[in-house]
Amino acid sequence: MNQAIFYYLNNLVGKSVCFDGLVIFFGQYLAYWLVAGLFVFLIFGKDKRKEIKMLILAAFSVFLSRVVITELIRLFYFVPRPFINNQIHQLIFHETSGSFPSGHAAFFFALAMSIFFFHKKWSILFFTGAVLIGVARIIAGIHWPIDILGGAIIGILSAWIVKIFYTAIIKPSD
Repeated sequence: MNQAIFYYLNNLVGKSVCFDGLVIFFGQYLAYWLVAGLFVFLIFGKDKRKEIKMLILAAFSVFLSRVVITELIRLFYFVPRPFINNQIHQLIFHETSGSFPSGHAAFFFALAMSIFFFHKKWSILFFTGAVLIGVARIIAGIHWPIDILGGAIIGILSAWIVKIFYTAIIKPSD
């Protein structure tokens, strides 16, 4: 099923320059816009203490999911990227490192979940962005669907775990 979904999505490449451009934008550049969006809260948010708490929670969540858990899994479990052993359409260049779990998915789902704890409505935008990044990276030929799903689960759970520790250490009223 993992391969079937991958090939279905990857076969959408090369039919439209506009579509391919969107895939490249979502898979490679949307990430910068989402990170910038996080700092918009800090600059324009009404409650600066709340926004700083959100930024701290997001930083720890992203670090745990992307740097610790994702890299630990990749250290012990190597899954080659789709373009390594298969004839596919590759829109985005990537080194031949392991693909499971997706570091991008772990990062951006941790970010979206962290925002959810503070701004439920705005988190929809960030979750949508995380999904777009993940699907685009499958279409672009650098991740398997299971990589994105694994990264999403790691990101969401990391933010949830950090939130539990964060509220245990810092009183919610602070």
